Amino acid sequence: MKEIHMQRIPPLSALRAFEAVARLGSVVKAASELHLTHSAISHQLRALEDMLGLRLFDRQGKRLSVNENGRVYAMQVRHALSDLSRATGTVVAQPRDDELVIGTIPSFGAHWLIPRLPHFTSAHPELKITLRAGLQVADLDAEGIDVAIRMGHGGWDKVQQRELFADRLVAIAAPHFRGGRLPRTPAEVVAAPLLLSIENWRPWQDAAGLPADALQGIHFNDSNLVIEAARRGQGVALSRLSLVHGMLQDGLLVQLTDVSVPYHNPYWLVWPVRSAGRARVDHFSRWLDAEIGAYLANISGTTDGAASDD
Repeated sequence: MKEIHMQRIPPLSALRAFEAVARLGSVVKAASELHLTHSAISHQLRALEDMLGLRLFDRQGKRLSVNENGRVYAMQVRHALSDLSRATGTVVAQPRDDELVIGTIPSFGAHWLIPRLPHFTSAHPELKITLRAGLQVADLDAEGIDVAIRMGHGGWDKVQQRELFADRLVAIAAPHFRGGRLPRTPAEVVAAPLLLSIENWRPWQDAAGLPADALQGIHFNDSNLVIEAARRGQGVALSRLSLVHGMLQDGLLVQLTDVSVPYHNPYWLVWPVRSAGRARVDHFSRWLDAEIGAYLANISGTTDGAASDD
């Protein structure tokens, strides 16, 4: 590795002043941006030029303009300062020993994790919990995430992972949908006003013995929007059971038939290599396993429990 000669690196204050003047084209503007005086900026520029042994600006009276040396150097300094900024942001974002940063899929976080999270925080009051919504796996380190819940087929690079559970799709609606005259057969379900999203109805239609006809309805690109529209009685939706189970139990939604099908992507727990073996991650992992076990035991009869006409 090439040795870095620290004595050849100018002071950061001088580099920041130089980059600002080269970018803004004005000592006055650079002084305002950096909250320094005009004379302080001018002093930094001259000190930098003296250290380098070359002129970075052409001067005409009180006016100065960056020359070719300055233009090339400014470009390189700008990249270096940007790298320093990113490196600082990354190290600052790293969780402390008393902080647990949990990444979660937005829909799963809102409807499954958050209702259960007080059980974890009460068991571990020593931990400061931060939730970060997201879908990507590759950015865990950059975002300072300790552990995350994601969906997919697994096999992601540069993270450790284990499968949590597989979800199911069920047809749901609000109990007051169409004045309480709920569709009770699969054929009635697909004939009702539908709230369509990324969830594919074709497997559900196949399981119900229905032809794979194209379905009509309002299209959404987010599971949370679909669930909210269904909760407000605006139509019938096909939803992951994990997202609506709490609302089914509370009577805010109704499972319309006993037809359910496996969802194609299971949930996974993923964590960057740096998180392996950390006590706070182990605490969360064990707690999550217990909550999932209780949830799976609870739903064992749910898909057989389509609501009655009462």
